[in-house]
Amino acid sequence: MFSEALLCFGASSTSVDEHDNDADENSDKIYIDSIFPECKDVDECILNAANSIGLKEIPCYEVKMGEQCNWIKKAQESFHPVEVTKGLWIVPEWSTPPDVQATNIILNPGLAFGTGEHATTKLCLLLLQSLIKGGELFLDYGTGSGILGIAAIKFGAAMFVGVDIDPQVIKSAHQNAALNNIGPKKIKLHLVPDRTFTASMNERVDGVVEYLSSHEIRGISETEEYDVVIANILLNPLPQLADHIVSYAKPGAVVGISGILSEQLPRIINRYSEFLEDILVSEKDDWRCVSGILSLFIERSAEALLRSATWLAPISSSPPLLENLFSEDL
Repeated sequence: MFSEALLCFGASSTSVDEHDNDADENSDKIYIDSIFPECKDVDECILNAANSIGLKEIPCYEVKMGEQCNWIKKAQESFHPVEVTKGLWIVPEWSTPPDVQATNIILNPGLAFGTGEHATTKLCLLLLQSLIKGGELFLDYGTGSGILGIAAIKFGAAMFVGVDIDPQVIKSAHQNAALNNIGPKKIKLHLVPDRTFTASMNERVDGVVEYLSSHEIRGISETEEYDVVIANILLNPLPQLADHIVSYAKPGAVVGISGILSEQLPRIINRYSEFLEDILVSEKDDWRCVSGILSLFIERSAEALLRSATWLAPISSSPPLLENLFSEDL
């Protein structure tokens, strides 16, 4: 579970070994080897990962600097084709699809979360596969690698809109859409400013933002409502953002909420039952995905309507800032 949380907070890859080579084989310790991009604050990532799953103490860890070429190669070696279900594969850009007749989602996740290996991503993909019949508008709240939006288009959705707070993630999602021959008429990606970026980070991402601007990544009109809305993010913001998440769904639309551990489920159901009917829960390992139909008679608060009109404004404007909310498509 901790290795999955590390992926959510910036690790490019993780591997788990119950017995370190130099350790006592009778030890009950588990060793996790994680690779982080140089731009990531490893201490902060580990702290956030531990807090997200309720660890009372931060695990002991050691940080070693490696060569750039080594971590890229190692990250690629850890990402293999993943069969989500029969006829649906997630395939790294550098691999050959095991089944060319299947629906193959080609990915190069880069620094973004969402390779199809995580249980929450698989739950969302299966939900999407059951919902998309053709022509739907889909909103991915915390898009990560863009995997859910790409899948939605391949299932038959008319358009995918994705939002995230990380410019590198938005760039990654845009490139992954191109790998799957999905053009700008079917995809809109939006970068939400994040107050947690320091000045030095802003300097590092200037080039990425310039890239995004040159690729005409647009904001979302306040008049657009979606047939399917999925938020695959962290538990803490899910209750806080409930009004905002559902405000993008049209009455009768399906809203999916994921990134939930089994013990966190009652809190999420209690919060979202204010908006959703016919709630269903799917599960994989210790993770849960909640989905339901937005009530036709829901009265949306003025605050939620205001947020839906302003939060996802064009990049050049200054929408309200949200801090540390997305898990980069958990």
